Amino acid sequence: MQPLMLVFPGQGAQYAGMGSDLYQSFAAARGVYDQACEALGYDMRELSFKDPNRQIGLTRYTQPALLTHSIACLRVAESLSGSRIAPQAAAGHSLGEYSALVAAGALRFEDALRLVSERGRLMGTHGEGGMLALAMGPEDALALADRHCCQIAGLNLPGQTVVGGTHADLERLAADLAANHPRKRGTPLATEGAFHTYLMVTAARAFREVLNATEFSAPRYPVLSNYTARPHDPAPDAMRTRLFFQLINPVNWVGCMQWAVDQKAGSFLELGGGIGRGEAPAEKRPNLQGILRKYCRGCGHEAEIQAVINTPTAEAFAEDQGAVSR
Repeated sequence: MQPLMLVFPGQGAQYAGMGSDLYQSFAAARGVYDQACEALGYDMRELSFKDPNRQIGLTRYTQPALLTHSIACLRVAESLSGSRIAPQAAAGHSLGEYSALVAAGALRFEDALRLVSERGRLMGTHGEGGMLALAMGPEDALALADRHCCQIAGLNLPGQTVVGGTHADLERLAADLAANHPRKRGTPLATEGAFHTYLMVTAARAFREVLNATEFSAPRYPVLSNYTARPHDPAPDAMRTRLFFQLINPVNWVGCMQWAVDQKAGSFLELGGGIGRGEAPAEKRPNLQGILRKYCRGCGHEAEIQAVINTPTAEAFAEDQGAVSR
């Protein structure tokens, strides 16, 4: 059977109401949210389901909320499959890397919650500047970024590159883009700083102490590092190092997808988050599914790409067991 790879989304896939449907329908999800409340000392259910103070978009809350939703989706999928999901590898986009490490047993869920909560707090507190998604490849994006003291922050697709920099530098870059590449659009991202660039150095240095105080274990199966686009070394100190460097280096999602293609991953299962204009969980669509499909199609690689991001029925999930049970 073809290998299954789990994938987890990062910041930008959060929304008010996230997880409320799962919590109402599945004991497995209720257990995850109850754990999160206890570990964090605040009500993750109220934050995620109702967001009364409009905090879910703040990085310090976004990151633990998405991690919780991703692991709730995973536990629901496991319960519906009779615990027959057997991934060959896992990967996550930026924050999603922590969800992948939890799924593979390299991090306890409670420890990961505390890690990403502090990671988000530091990124929000020390963050400056912004991010811009460009409809161009890395070479053209780098040439543009270099002219304006900006930096590549993410490689999402061969033709989609994210750059980050100070607001003033990004304004000059955007003007250059409009003047010299009128057919290439730039889309501002809603972040509290230029994540994965030199502007995160202060946050990364403080976060290193938190990483060093957290227990890591060897993962049960390979988990890809955003920094290297290769599986994490199972040594705890090596994992800490990769996660430290992830904060100040580009998210190499293209490299992660290429590794999966090279390994002949036959199916992908995305877990957590959701995007789209609809407000209810049922109206949301997966964040990474389209990117994965486009990349695999460009490589001529056949793979089934599924997602559990809102309430699946046992019957519908059972129909897909050929893709997710190995």
